[in-house]
Amino acid sequence: MLKTTLIHPEILRVLARAGHHSRILIADGNYPAATKRGPQAEIVSLNLTPGIVTVAQTLRALLSAVPVEHVAVMGIPDDDPYALRGEPPVWNEFRAILAEAGVKLPLEPILKWEFYRTIESPDHVLTIQTADQSLWANVVLTVGCRTA
Repeated sequence: MLKTTLIHPEILRVLARAGHHSRILIADGNYPAATKRGPQAEIVSLNLTPGIVTVAQTLRALLSAVPVEHVAVMGIPDDDPYALRGEPPVWNEFRAILAEAGVKLPLEPILKWEFYRTIESPDHVLTIQTADQSLWANVVLTVGCRTA
């Protein structure tokens, strides 16, 4: 019996093979998962219906299973109309989930086109495609090391 809250067999399989510096993308419902991914990355689709499952729910489950050394979000380019609204509200939810899990890392915004290049890296091992309808809700976790 697993003690982690993450019980999805395909996600656990990929995580078990991932190592230090591997990247995991939790993608919102708008992310082009089929075309923006690492050369060997696997895709797990959790997009059941609009809004179910969310990035925040997936983030919470993943943080119960793997150590994380870096957390990045897709940053908003200055010329995007959404940039005038400030930070997406969902980012505060991500910060709260990180704090709840005891992860003391900031969210690092990476501008959209650089974010895509980050994901197209050989270090990208998994995309979890959600049905999250929040804008700018893509999160990349970099796997850390287990410590004593």
